[in-house]
Amino acid sequence: MSAHEAGQAILARIEGRVQGVGYRDWTVSQARAFGLSGWVRNLADGRVEALFHGPDEAVARMLEACRRGPPAARVAAIETVLAEAPSAPGFARLRDG
Repeated sequence: MSAHEAGQAILARIEGRVQGVGYRDWTVSQARAFGLSGWVRNLADGRVEALFHGPDEAVARMLEACRRGPPAARVAAIETVLAEAPSAPGFARLRDG
């Protein structure tokens, strides 16, 4: 198993006031600071969706940070499911899905 494959991958869907408040850019910055791989994007229904992959503790810390979000955001709920690891290392902001 390579270092990229180690850890866990979690798909998170974040609800609340999370679009138009810098949530995706904030998520990219935070995820990179935690050394995570994955991506973030807006969904058409107003939620933000993100895939976080990395060591268990780093993913848990990222999810906790997502509950707070950037200053202008108001997070109402986060739904998480286990997911497949991303195909490449690094963290990116994707086009809206």
